[in-house]
Amino acid sequence: MKKSLDIVRTVITWVLLLFSVAIMIFTFVSVSTFNRSNRSLFGYKFYVVLSDSMKATDFEAGDVVVVKEVAPSTLKEGDIITFISKSSSNYGETVTHKIRRLTKTPEGEPGFVTYGTTTDTDDPTVVDYYSVEGKYQFRIPKVGRFFNFLKTVPGYICCILIPFLLFIIMQGINTVKTYKLYKKEQAKELQAEKDELAAEKKKTEEMMAELQALKAQLNGNKTPAPEEEKKTEDSGDGDEPKEESEGKAEDNPEEKSEDNSSEEESGETEEEKAENPDDNSDDTSAENSEEDSGEDNDTDDGKPEDGPAEEKDS
Repeated sequence: MKKSLDIVRTVITWVLLLFSVAIMIFTFVSVSTFNRSNRSLFGYKFYVVLSDSMKATDFEAGDVVVVKEVAPSTLKEGDIITFISKSSSNYGETVTHKIRRLTKTPEGEPGFVTYGTTTDTDDPTVVDYYSVEGKYQFRIPKVGRFFNFLKTVPGYICCILIPFLLFIIMQGINTVKTYKLYKKEQAKELQAEKDELAAEKKKTEEMMAELQALKAQLNGNKTPAPEEEKKTEDSGDGDEPKEESEGKAEDNPEEKSEDNSSEEESGETEEEKAENPDDNSDDTSAENSEEDSGEDNDTDDGKPEDGPAEEKDS
């Protein structure tokens, strides 16, 4: 249905356009050539018939007769000619009548006796060669009436103004529809671009979320690293004193061997003491006397050489 209406609207638009163009051409040609003796179109002249003097045989009022320029000497009896009347009743008007016979003017110049077929009455004056406009060729029925109507105000409104207004209105409607269609398509394109941008944005957000999750996973895998570093540091700290002690042991191997030997001797003496308690007591008393004598010797060693007097006093 909509398609049919569009077709009808298109046809009406083209008909109005063609009619308007035809009216414009007709108006221009008619105003320029109709009823103008001094103007022709390709050697042809156009005249609007105003009376029915030739209605009985050839044309009637309202028709347009087409006349061709010819040499008056070629005209003969029975030809229809258009001429400028010199009769007192219609002097200066354009008349199209039939030639009854060839004759001469009162001045002795060649001319024609003409008449109207409707009344079959001869014209009062002889038509000389200088008054002849041309020979009748054919008629265009009723065009003269339309031309006369077109020259009136109602004719101008009906035949020129209204068609052009309708054409302009229909073109305006088509323009508005075209503009709306353009805006609709533009809105669709913009919406499609927005949807595409939204899809890209969503895709980007998903990628960012994946990157964030991957980053968090990587950070989760890296969290035990400080504890391991701390353990390694602690183990390193524990190794240093061990190395120091080893170094000390290496620096004083003699001391270590002496300590070991003293420990062995002490172990043997304890065993001996356990086996010979009497000997142990004697040994202890002997050791004590030896310690006392040792201390005296130490004190003696620490004194100068000229100290016998002091030792004697003690």
